[in-house]
Amino acid sequence: MSSQSIIKLLTSSGIGSRRYITAIIKRGGIAVNGAIVQSFNEPVDPVKDVITIDGKYISVTAEPLIYLMINKPKGVISSTSDKRGAKTVIDILPEKYRQIRLYPVGRLDKDSTGLIILTNDGDLTLWLTHPRFEQEKEYLVRIGQNLNPEDKIKLEKGIHLEDGKTSLAKVKVLKYPPFSYSVTIHEGKKRQIRRMFAALGHNVLELKRIRLGSLRLGKLSEGEIRELTRRQVQTLKRVRRI
Repeated sequence: MSSQSIIKLLTSSGIGSRRYITAIIKRGGIAVNGAIVQSFNEPVDPVKDVITIDGKYISVTAEPLIYLMINKPKGVISSTSDKRGAKTVIDILPEKYRQIRLYPVGRLDKDSTGLIILTNDGDLTLWLTHPRFEQEKEYLVRIGQNLNPEDKIKLEKGIHLEDGKTSLAKVKVLKYPPFSYSVTIHEGKKRQIRRMFAALGHNVLELKRIRLGSLRLGKLSEGEIRELTRRQVQTLKRVRRI
């Protein structure tokens, strides 16, 4: 097996997400043949080199790359584990997938439903979540009262939140129940859609993500899981706004 960058090797081996591995490298927790890794792109030969994380030997036998899409139900959190015992997206996977270290791409809060991708492909996770790639995320939103025209324009131009102003959004009025609006953003601030509407005095009653990048939820039922096709994966990796 030929050499590859340390971060790509560890993410593709299912050791952790790209963000997780990056954090360990930054604090000097990863060593190759006893030398602390200084660069994310340091070449490593998984056959010849000895890799340790915090002094513990790490096996880098590559797992097959898995790509799952889930229609997350309410009450399930988009995390791999929860200290308080809440049900996670990992808990609802069929048993054959639970033995593989999969990670959710992006977040949906506990009360929201819709599209979540689970994968052990660190590169794809980066493409879909890093702000510089501006991958679109589309949501259906239900609120109690309609927006006035001025508030719709404010959402589209950006809302000032405590962690900064949101970027431009696309807001469409929906003419079929139960949802009131379609909102498309390319950021990933925590609970962003709910906070954007709350800033205008509207409580989001229901929130559902229906698209991430080029991937659409389609007719996937709530709680249903299926593997992405090869073509869907290739399209996700190809559609990047750099």
